[in-house]
Amino acid sequence: MVERASRRVTGLAGAAMAAVVLAAAGTAAPVISPQLTASAKAAPQAPGPQVPSGVRIVGAQWQSDRQVDVTVHSAVMNADVKVQLLLARDWYARPKAAFPTLYLLDGLRARDDRNGWLINTNVADFYRDKNVTVVLPVGGQSSWYTNWKQPDNGKNYQWETFLTSELPPVLQRDWRATTVRGVAGVSMGGSAAYMLAGRHPRFYRFAGSYSGILSMSSTGMPTAIATAMRDAGNYDANKMFGPESSPEWAAHDPLKLADKLRGTSLYFSSGNGESPTNAQPDLSGTALEILSRASNQAFAVQLNKLGIPAQAIYRPSGIHSWPYWQFEDAQAWPQAQAALGVGNPAACKPGGAIGVAALQSKSLGACITPEYAVKGGRAQDFRGGQVFWSQATGAHIVGGAIAGEYARQGGPAGTLGYPTSDELASPDKKGRYQKFQGGTVYWTAATGAHSVGGAIFAKWGSQGYERGKLGYPVTSETKLAGGGAFTRFTGGSIYWSPKTAATVVPNGPVFDAWGKAGYEGGRLGYPVLDPLPVPGGVLMRFQHGTISSVNGKTSVQ
Repeated sequence: MVERASRRVTGLAGAAMAAVVLAAAGTAAPVISPQLTASAKAAPQAPGPQVPSGVRIVGAQWQSDRQVDVTVHSAVMNADVKVQLLLARDWYARPKAAFPTLYLLDGLRARDDRNGWLINTNVADFYRDKNVTVVLPVGGQSSWYTNWKQPDNGKNYQWETFLTSELPPVLQRDWRATTVRGVAGVSMGGSAAYMLAGRHPRFYRFAGSYSGILSMSSTGMPTAIATAMRDAGNYDANKMFGPESSPEWAAHDPLKLADKLRGTSLYFSSGNGESPTNAQPDLSGTALEILSRASNQAFAVQLNKLGIPAQAIYRPSGIHSWPYWQFEDAQAWPQAQAALGVGNPAACKPGGAIGVAALQSKSLGACITPEYAVKGGRAQDFRGGQVFWSQATGAHIVGGAIAGEYARQGGPAGTLGYPTSDELASPDKKGRYQKFQGGTVYWTAATGAHSVGGAIFAKWGSQGYERGKLGYPVTSETKLAGGGAFTRFTGGSIYWSPKTAATVVPNGPVFDAWGKAGYEGGRLGYPVLDPLPVPGGVLMRFQHGTISSVNGKTSVQ
C-alpha cells in the first residue's frame, strides 16, 4: 500500500512520505488500551479567572439559541479574534451552572469567517444534547495554533498564548466555563491539540487528533510542512519555528512531548487513505492520510515505551476529509465525555401545553431537557429550538436566528417577555417574524434577526413596515444616553426620546450631516419632524436647528 500510494503524492505528503514512512515501517504500532477515567484526574479549580490586561470581549452575535459568535480582543496578537461557541445543553435549564469546554481546532486552510467544523460537519446538531460548551476558534490558516517567531502576511500569530492564557479566563468569567477542558482537531488542528496538551500538562483533560501529524520534527517533516504552508496562504515556516535545524521544531513536536501527556485522556486516529465509498480517489487526501497513519503509528510506539495509556485508532478506510473527521469526532465523544466528567442527559418527555405545541412542529425534533421553570412560566429545549409557556401567552416555539435574538435579549426575563405567536412568514415573503409581549423580531437572510418595539415599532408600521421605504431592521433597538433609543433599517433610521416623538431619518446626505454634527449628542439634538419635501430636495428639523439638502448641497443651520 505504501509503495503504491507513494508514487503520486505532492506537497506535504510528497516531501515527507519517504522519511516518515520508512522511519515507522520497521515497527508495527500497536493499539494501546485506553484507561478513560483513570487517566484524567480532577484538576484543581482556580479561585477565579484572572483575565490578562488588554484582553476583552468586543462583540457577541447570537446566531441561534445555542450558537454565539464572540469577538475577543487578544492583547498578545493586538487583534480581534472571533470564537464561535456552541452552548452546553443545560445552559438555560441551569442558568447558574458552569460547564466544561471542548475546543475544536480547524485544519490548515482555516477560514477567517467561520470555523471549518461548522462549515463542513454536523457538530452544531451533534453537541446540542451534550453538556459541554464547544469552543471553535476562527482563523489561523497555516498557523498550527502556535506562537510564531515573526509576523507573516500581516498577522502576528500568537495562538498558543491566546488559547491557553487569554481565552480560557474570558470564557470562565463571561461564558460560565469551568477549568475542565478538552481539545481536539483535524489535520493541522490535531497536531496542535497534542502540541498544546504536551506544552501545558494537565491543562486539558482530553486531547483528540483526527488525521494529525504527530511527529513534526522527524527527518524531512519541517520541509514538508513548509511546503504545505506555502500552498495554504503562502506562509513562511521559518517565521513560525525557524529553519529545520531550529530546536523549536522539536520543542513543539507531539512525539517529543509525549512524556508530558501522561494523565491526559488521549484519542488519536487515522484512516488508511482509501475512500470507504470506492469513489474516484483523491490523491492528495490519500497521501496525507497515509502520512498521518505512519506518524500516528510512530507516536503510538513512543507512548508504549513510556507506558502512557491512549486510544489509538487505525481505520480500515478513510481519507483526509471532513466526512471522515465528523465520524471520528462522534466516535471519540464517549472518551471525551468520560474525561470531562459530563453526564448523560436526564430523561425527558414533552407534556401539557408545551407537549401540544411540540407535536404541531415538524422541525422541532426530540426534547433534550426536561421541562424547567423560567421567570413567570415554563420552558423546554428541543433539538430544533425551544418552547416557552406562560399562563397569559400559551405555548409557542422559538427557533433559529429569531431564537438567537430572543436569547440575546434575555429570553422571558428580558425586554421581549414571552412569545405571543409562532414564527410567521413576512407579507413580502422575503423574511420571517415572531411577536413577543415586548416587541417583534424580524429576520431575513441579508439582515439577520432584530427586534423592534414600542414607539419605534409604531412609527415603522406607519411607514409600511418592511414593505415601506425603510425596509427591514438591520439593528435591534439601541438605548441612548438620556433615555432615548434608535433602530436602523435598510432605508434609514428611527429615533425616539422622552422629549421627542419617534422620527424617521432616511439614509443620505441629511443623515450624514447630522452624524458629522454629533447625532443626538451634538448641538442639533434629536430630530423632531420627519423629512419635509422642499423644491429640489428635503429639509429636516431637529431640536436645535435644521438640515437641508437641496440640489445636491447640504446645509446645517
